[in-house]
This record gives sequence, structure tokens and C-alpha cells, in this order.
Amino acid sequence: MMAFGQFGSSFLTGDGDIVDLNGDSATRYVGAITMLDDTQFQALENINGEVGSISSVTAENDHDGALGFGEAGNATNVANSHTFPKGVTIYGRWDYVELHSGACVCYFAPRLKG
Repeated sequence: MMAFGQFGSSFLTGDGDIVDLNGDSATRYVGAITMLDDTQFQALENINGEVGSISSVTAENDHDGALGFGEAGNATNVANSHTFPKGVTIYGRWDYVELHSGACVCYFAPRLKG
């Protein structure tokens, strides 16, 4: 179990602010995001293209073009019409977070290699 901030965090505010932890050399991912204002995302990409986090996609109902947050291989599917209210924390495994509006704290967790 991780405690928030134990492995670091990043404060994002305003359109275009990004946390990018993609790549083979990355040692962390975003494990939780707490909204400090009503917040909209431009992109939330699941680590290694996993399906899960906040998504309407599962292995059982894979689809083309439906809305999902952090959908494998399709980060542009995040509509900035979805607003996460101030005070909400979402949990997942993201390696790329791009803000559209608002402010949030992205909490990091270590990637386990193996």
C-alpha cells in the first residue's frame, strides 16, 4: 500500500500542463490524482496501454470509438466535457496525464520491473 506523496507528486494547473512518465527508463507512474479545482483532462494514458483505470473498455467489450478515459492506444478519447469535481481522488495506473483545465495533484508510485 502506498501513502500519498511517499514516492513524490506533481502539481498540475491550467491547460496543457503535463506529467509524462512514458518510456522504458521510467521508474514511476501516476497512481492517484486529487482534484484541487473542478478539473478536465485532455489525456489520461494507462501505463503500458493497460485497459482498466477509468475506462468504459474491457477485454470483453472492446470497441471502436466509444468514450473511455485512458483507453489503450487512444488517449484522445478523453473528452474535455467530463469534469471531475474539486475534492475527488481517482485511482489508476497512468504514465501520461495532460490537463485541459483546473488543478490537480498527481501522486507517483514505483514501477516494479520484472
